[in-house]
Amino acid sequence: MKLKSILKVVGLTALAGLILAACSNTGGSSSDANTLRVGLMAKSDSEEKRWEKIEELLDKEGVKLEYTEFTDYSQPNIATANGDVDVNAFQHYNFLDNWNQENKGDLVAIADTIISPIRLYSGTKDGKNRYTSVEQIPDGATITVPNDATNESRALYLLQSAGLIKLDVSGKELATIANVKENPKKLDIKELDASQTARSLDSADAAVVNNTFVSEAGLDFKKALFVEVADDNSQQWYNILAAKSDWEKSDKADALKKLIKAYHTDDVKKVIEETSEGLDQPVW
Repeated sequence: MKLKSILKVVGLTALAGLILAACSNTGGSSSDANTLRVGLMAKSDSEEKRWEKIEELLDKEGVKLEYTEFTDYSQPNIATANGDVDVNAFQHYNFLDNWNQENKGDLVAIADTIISPIRLYSGTKDGKNRYTSVEQIPDGATITVPNDATNESRALYLLQSAGLIKLDVSGKELATIANVKENPKKLDIKELDASQTARSLDSADAAVVNNTFVSEAGLDFKKALFVEVADDNSQQWYNILAAKSDWEKSDKADALKKLIKAYHTDDVKKVIEETSEGLDQPVW
């Protein structure tokens, strides 16, 4: 069944605090227990394909999907909490936890979906990579990492997974350079704005680059020295399906369970792996 996306441009008016939306349905009634309203950010080509496959699988179960695409990351959770959508798929655990704390919310993750792993890239010389493996990074090497709290923490956990450092924190705890307890190669870890780490590659030995800046920097993610692994320390970066805390008591519970089951199929896993070329990785 062909995926039909409906774009809702959603924003908050600072004075009234109202969500403004222009909306339309892809078929079926939103009050129908077998129709799920799904909140998303604008979909990439890969996401378009995976939702087409999910919709195809759910069609056999009698479940229909209606999509609302948001242009502001602050909005999907508000729409979910208000009941304007039944479930959303745009964020990781860390984002949801912070949103709940800041907004006194009680949204919950109902399923893990993917991780979009960050990567460590080799520094360059004369336009060519200096190194082809983590082991080649020399003693005293300079490695640049993003300087904002969440991305710096994620980068440091990445360096730990790569065997370059050891931290004295774990799990959901945010790490800073002060938490580096072992640094056997005496690496010089420098903090830069996330948009600048890729630009540092001609002077640094290596850099952790957010996926947002990989394409514009002309980097080949397939040649990264190290890719973030799915483990206890990276679980906070797993993307999720999120819904109200009482979703299992709602009239949409059965449909939501069918959505989770459809998402967690080998068919969808195959679509993700083939269409994202490894930028997204299933974690269920």
